[in-house]
Amino acid sequence: MLFDTHAHLNDEAFTEELEKVLVRAQEAGVGSIANIGYDLPSSRRAIEIAKLYSSCYAAVGIHPHDAKSVTDKTYDELEKLLQEPKVVAVGEIGLDYYRDLSPRDKQQAVFREQIQLAKEYKLPITIHDRDAHGDILEIIKEEQAGEYGGILHCFSGSWEMAKVCMKLGFHISLAGPVTFKNARKLQEIALKIPLDFLLLETDCPYLAPEPYRGKRNEPAYVAEVAKFIADLKNMELKELARITTSNAKIVFRLE
Repeated sequence: MLFDTHAHLNDEAFTEELEKVLVRAQEAGVGSIANIGYDLPSSRRAIEIAKLYSSCYAAVGIHPHDAKSVTDKTYDELEKLLQEPKVVAVGEIGLDYYRDLSPRDKQQAVFREQIQLAKEYKLPITIHDRDAHGDILEIIKEEQAGEYGGILHCFSGSWEMAKVCMKLGFHISLAGPVTFKNARKLQEIALKIPLDFLLLETDCPYLAPEPYRGKRNEPAYVAEVAKFIADLKNMELKELARITTSNAKIVFRLE
């Protein structure tokens, strides 16, 4: 069975047919899904879904887009959510210099504060990194952010960056873009990543893989990412599924 390590079934895109989406995931061989929060309401919704469905887990955190609105009260609320039993990570947290919806110094401060919160609760972190590779690396080194593990979600950096992140205790997660025809650099990285450090995700409802590119993504489509990488690495799909699911369970402390 496959593990979708980064989904947003807490997004309103799934409100009307969550049950159907989960049935399709099961039929596609997806046994577990981590729903990732990006603000307080989406974090609460991720926990609600985790309580309702045995296949689902939750991560809670504040996305860099919303860093500008974080207050002490936000952290108080996050701490309450972190005590829920099916919360397996802090995320998604990080830096986004592409859209720059929050000032960069505020993004960095909130990223560091949430890393410290994760360490306090002995949880891994799920990192959002868009056009901010240098600062991400600097912060995770300075904060020793990999102490309890973590994930570079929907990885978009270089192979050199991936090597540093793995040494710091992070897993590398690949999503739909690895299947895109023009994604040669990402495909080369996928080939090089040691199996012990590889994770799979959808980032649904975004970034649907081929042949669904441009449509709403959903956890069932992580099977397409898995098939593509298995072919790339010249290995059996079942073996890739077994290893990446085991990796996810290790990161999220589910075994």
